[in-house]
Amino acid sequence: MIELQPESVVFVRAFLATTVGILVLFAGKALNQRVGLLREYNIPEPVTGGLLFALVFWALYLTSGYRLVFDLQVRDVLLVYFFTTIGLNARLSDLRAGGRPFLILSILVTMFLLVQDVVGLAIAKLFGWPPAMGLLVGSISLLGGHGTAIAWAPVLATRPGLENALEVGVLCATAGLVLASVAGGPLAHFLVKRHRLEGPPGDAPEVGVHYGDAQASIDYFSFLSAILAIHICGAIGILVQQGMLSRGVNLPLFVPCLMAGVLLTNLLERAAPRLSWPSRTPALALIAEVALGIFLAMSLMSMELWNLADLAGPLFVALGLQVVLAIAFAAFVAFRALGRTYDAAVICAGLIGFGLGATPTAMANMTAVTQRHGASHVAFLVVPLVGAFFLDLLNTVAIRFFLTLN
Repeated sequence: MIELQPESVVFVRAFLATTVGILVLFAGKALNQRVGLLREYNIPEPVTGGLLFALVFWALYLTSGYRLVFDLQVRDVLLVYFFTTIGLNARLSDLRAGGRPFLILSILVTMFLLVQDVVGLAIAKLFGWPPAMGLLVGSISLLGGHGTAIAWAPVLATRPGLENALEVGVLCATAGLVLASVAGGPLAHFLVKRHRLEGPPGDAPEVGVHYGDAQASIDYFSFLSAILAIHICGAIGILVQQGMLSRGVNLPLFVPCLMAGVLLTNLLERAAPRLSWPSRTPALALIAEVALGIFLAMSLMSMELWNLADLAGPLFVALGLQVVLAIAFAAFVAFRALGRTYDAAVICAGLIGFGLGATPTAMANMTAVTQRHGASHVAFLVVPLVGAFFLDLLNTVAIRFFLTLN
């Protein structure tokens, strides 16, 4: 389960890595239960535990010289599990209600990534960096995340002064993940309190249970049927993904799995109304919470924070400015454009999540808010759809546009 490798690397295999991830989630839940401030400001439990363990592993590295490298295969499976549950919970009424917010959020994301890159280019000019460095501290690493940073690094590395584009991009993406996790919840807390908002009474959240609710009742068959439904959607999603790959279209696996859940839930609701299909059941909500929690815990615990410590001061300044921009945009532009409702506040937490980090971070931010204040079915439908379908496409177009100007 543990393998010593050259250069003081300890490789932790998948089974033990997942076990550590579960412990991290337990630690985060325990801390949030004991520290009221963490709950009050909607800091996600896996973020609390993940950052704590990342600091512990940093201390281990500083004292012993050994660094832990985790096998994260199981983490990627959990991501598919989570987004499939989101699809299984989606209903046509939500799709109709989410049409306008979906369109507005798509426009807002387009505006945000353009502003994010303009600010990044201005920062690059201020510090005398190559212009393309501004994109690395902009939408390439922040809104795009690790995948986009790694994909664009070889292109940028051919430009003078950007030979370390990969390292800078990965470090900025990692820092963005942390900043998104700790900024989204407090922003939503501010909006909810300032405008006296609350979720629909008696409506269970998409992920987990409301903090004030009694313990939900889950029996053997409800849990087993939820697992079966997830795997049916997963099988359909795998077939769709393979078919798309054969046509040269590469979609993340969670996208067709999510869509399979949406289609099956709404088709079976009409075609077989007597079928006990596990949509919006406590069992499905529990699986969603566990899958997302362990996924995010594993993502954060595996961060090599000592690399972030090596960031130069100007990069910290750049990232700080981007955080201020994201919070201001969400609070003063997005919240108002979305109607100043409770759903708008939850969506803003998600916007911070994928605007600085990644779509799973957005979902974790929204989960922390809805478990405290109530469900937001529209937010949980709209945010992953924008993050899954349009985010990367829009970002690619923007990156290519700005690169042609520089």
